[in-house]
Parts: sequence; structure tokens; C-alpha cells
Amino acid sequence: MVNKIVFMFGLFITQAVFPFNPLQLNETQKLAKTAKIWGFLKYYHPQVAKGKFNWDEQLLELLPKVEKATNKEELSKIYLDWIESLGKVPICKKCAKEDDQEYFDKNFDLSWFNNAEFFTQQLSDKLKFIEQNRFQGKNHYVYSQYKQVGNITLKNEPEYKDLDWSNPDMRLLIAFKYWNIIEYFFPYKYQTDEPWDEVLLTTIPQLQSASTEKKFHEAIQKLVVKIDDSHGGFVTSEGSYYYYPNFKTQFIDGQLVVRGFYNDSIAQQSPIKKGDVILAVDNVPVQSMIKNNMDLVWGSNPASKYRNLSYNIIRSLSPTFKNISFQSKGEVLQYDAPLFSIKGILSKKVEKWKMLDDNIGYVNMGKLTGKDVEEMMESFKDTKAIIFDIRNYPKGAIYRLTSFLFPEERSFYRVIMPVLDYPGRFKWHDGTQCGSSKSKKEYTGKIVLLVNEVTQSRAEFNVMALQTANDVITLGSQTAGADGDVSRLDLGGGIKTSISGIGIFYPDGTETQRKGVKIDIEVHPTIQGIREGRDEVLEKAIELAGRP
Repeated sequence: MVNKIVFMFGLFITQAVFPFNPLQLNETQKLAKTAKIWGFLKYYHPQVAKGKFNWDEQLLELLPKVEKATNKEELSKIYLDWIESLGKVPICKKCAKEDDQEYFDKNFDLSWFNNAEFFTQQLSDKLKFIEQNRFQGKNHYVYSQYKQVGNITLKNEPEYKDLDWSNPDMRLLIAFKYWNIIEYFFPYKYQTDEPWDEVLLTTIPQLQSASTEKKFHEAIQKLVVKIDDSHGGFVTSEGSYYYYPNFKTQFIDGQLVVRGFYNDSIAQQSPIKKGDVILAVDNVPVQSMIKNNMDLVWGSNPASKYRNLSYNIIRSLSPTFKNISFQSKGEVLQYDAPLFSIKGILSKKVEKWKMLDDNIGYVNMGKLTGKDVEEMMESFKDTKAIIFDIRNYPKGAIYRLTSFLFPEERSFYRVIMPVLDYPGRFKWHDGTQCGSSKSKKEYTGKIVLLVNEVTQSRAEFNVMALQTANDVITLGSQTAGADGDVSRLDLGGGIKTSISGIGIFYPDGTETQRKGVKIDIEVHPTIQGIREGRDEVLEKAIELAGRP
């Protein structure tokens, strides 16, 4: 310690002066920076992206060194020495060339290179140099399996069948791997409620404090939920095949309501009826389950989250019983509901299409196939309207179907795809068109589309195509808001998840992710309507279809 004399208000004061100490970095900050640099080098550094290193092992060897660093100078030197050991980064002439491609760069941000609070100028310059001379070949870790689609597929990632979850560094490895996949290849990263950088800072402490395998899995699941994507499912090696009661549920006005049954014969033996409200499952109130589990439920919007939660509350990994407390006609009752494999109890075959009263056709898009289209359209060619029910998952008949609806090609979407030689960036592409200029057939009646929270992914894509028809109206409630082909991600240790791998937009640039498709008239089912056995959304569609 040294002393210096300070003159203050006419008095001489002796003041103790301590040597300057660089900024002390906390553990979470250091680990977050390590995750970002490790992921950046994985996809950008020419020697790493070629697969010349066991990249997971590199992280595990680096973490103890990072732990010992106390300030940015020490930490930056660790990173610089590590980067130097990876080999030469050759000058990339191709990288410097500008192209005329239309980029979508809301996801792209490498400004963290320049964070002077954590990185020295030398390290920042080194990272920028690697970006400017990034890898341009076939990446060892990702590729586009279907180039015409564009979403990424993982490759050469270890399975870790016997993952030691108790090792905190292995827990971090799994999380860092996932975080960087989202960072560079998730088209909707810019839409997350919580900024993706902040998600990393909140996840690391959860992983470090995970005292059981279940808590470790929950920490990863919460990380997955933070991408706000209805495609972001989460399963582990513990099993993902579930058993359900015979009844189907749906949240209506905040209450979990029985909306129907898988098997009508089994339903006759149960005291539970349509429109009954589920109050508790195995003595746990439904409202408590909502409060305690919402951060573990994936979904793009509240509609899809509550849809998924309605399934989660009543399911089980074993075919036993669920004690159900429910309200029926004002009375609270208890029932030990047996659980089933749904495929084993489905009893009724649903019609693919049928004629309704007043010369109105009805099509179940969840059952219609491409081979059925011509016969169906022949049946309905003179109807005043066709109602397409898309509250389901379609079979893939949309291009065949639209060729019978209008005799010309029409654009119905644009798409952004990840740029693999510049990770984090996405390019705009024009989507394929629907309809057919070769067809001479044109349907002249009204078209009504039915949607709800079950309308997801291919279903939303189908809606967008059908919305290009001449006289069309869409009614129902907010769809799941998860458009774009799925990329499945095996993170190791039996942990699997997925993302929407490409970005789908209307031709005018309107987003469908999180928002859902455009709806003209909003219609919701009611508890009373379900009790009366009515489909209020379909009823509204029939009313609209019958109007002149």
C-alpha cells in the first residue's frame, strides 16, 4: 500500500491508495463467454470446422483453465493460446466478395467480439479475423440434408450413451452445444421473449446447482422452452411413450375441459362426460400444475402452450390409473381413470369428406390424401362452398388440391434458410407456388378454413396455400405458430429435441412463427357448447358458407 497527500477544503489529508485491480469476473460470466467462443470456433474456424479436433474434449480441457482466470487479461490469454494451438487460419478471398443475395439478418450479431469489459483488443481482433476468413467447405458438424428445404441436420456429434450427468462440466457441455445450435441455426432466435444471451446467463447457474439427473434434465428442458417454438419438444432416454385416459382435454377460459373421447364404448363405462371440468389429477389441483409446470412446457404462444399442457397433465409413462377429480353438472366427483395406449383404443373411422346440408362440402384435411383429391373435388365441384377443416395435421395433399381450386400458379410464402458458410446469417428465398397453370379446372364456390391451436407446421403451411384461393375466409382461433421444416437435434445422453429449421413468412413478409396464420373471424368453443355436443366453429363456418 502507498500513501498520497490530498488537499481538500484547505486541509492536508493523508489518503491510502491501493494498487489498481482489473475487473474481477464472476463464474457465470466466464462460462458464458467460453460457451460463445467455443461455439463460434466450432462453426467458423477452418481447422475446427473440418473436424480435426475432438471439439467436446477441447471444451472439457479448457474449463479448468477458465475457472482459474481472475480478470479479462488472464481469460483472454487463455482463449488466445487455445486459438493459436488450433492451427493456421488461411486468408479467405471468397469471404471478402460481396454477393447480391437478399439476407435476413435479424438473427445475426457478432458484436460481442468487441466487449472490452471481458476481452482484450488482441482477442477481439483475432475473433474478427476468423470471421473474415471463416471456413467455406462442408462443415463437420452440420449440413443441409435436403437442399431444397434448407434446414440443418447435425452430424458427428457423440451420443454419450453413458453420460455422467453428475459431472458439472458434462452438464455444461450439453447446454453449450444446444445454445450454439440456436445461436447460429435457429431462424426465429430474434423472436424469443428473453434475449438469447441472457438465457445463457440464467441457465448456467441452474446447471451448476443440479443435484439430480432429473434437475439436470429440467434445466436443459427450461433452456429448450426459452426458444418459444412449438416444435421445441423435449424427450430423454427415460422414455417418451405415454398413456392417456380415454378422454381428450382442452383448456377453455382457463379450465381443463373434457372435449371428447378416443373410444365411445369405453366412454359409456365412465362417469366423465363431455364438458366436465377436470379439477385435480392424483390429488394435485390443475391450477397448481399450471403454475408449477409452465416453464417446462414448450410452445410458440399461450395457445400452443396450454394445448401441450392439457396433454401433459393427464398422461403417464405407465399404463396404470389416474385419480381424477372433476366437476359434472355442479357436482364434484372422483374417478380412477384407466390409462391406455391411444392407438390401441381408437374406435371410429373419421370420414375424409362428406356433404353437409345446403349443398356445402366438408373436408377433413387430416385424412385427405393426394390420391383422394380428384374424387373429392368431383363430388364437390357444384357445391356452393367447401369447408376445409385444418384443426389437425394434414397428409400432404395441398399442391394437388390447389391445382383443382385455381388454374394458375400463386405465391403463398417466402422462406429464410441458414447460410452454412456464414453461420448465423439467413438468406431469403422465394417459395414454391401452389395451383397449376396446366389445369383448366377452377372451383367457383366459397372456401372456408377452420383453424385452432392444433393447427401447426404443415397445417399452417396448408392454410397459407389455401388462403390464396379466390373466395376464402379463415375462422377459428390462434394457431400454434410453428412453421418451417423440423430439424431434430440429438444432444447426447438420450436427450433429444427439435426446432423449426427454416423461417416461413407470407409473401408480404408477415411472420407466422409465434403469431400463427392470419384469421378473418375469431371463433372459440365454449364449455356449454361442448356439453351440448356442438362444434361451434363448424357451425359458424356453415353459417358463413350458406350466405349469398
